[in-house]
Amino acid sequence: MAGGWTRDGAVNEQIEASISDELARMKQNRITGESRTHCAECEEPIPEKRRNALPGVKLCIDCQQERDSHFQARGGINRRGSKDSQLK
Repeated sequence: MAGGWTRDGAVNEQIEASISDELARMKQNRITGESRTHCAECEEPIPEKRRNALPGVKLCIDCQQERDSHFQARGGINRRGSKDSQLK
């Protein structure tokens, strides 16, 4: 089913492209390397269970929760380019 002036399947292509972009962003930010024994920010010991569960972990639970609580805005991509999507 085409919407307006778009060809059949264009909406699905946009959705797939958005999903692919997000997966690539998540892979890029993935933690790698050896886990630290002490937190990179507060120097508190990181429990062995956490280090085993998350290879490459650098922060203790408290510091990670603090970092996660901060809102990080990402610029969206207006794939459609329609007037309605630009007004939002």
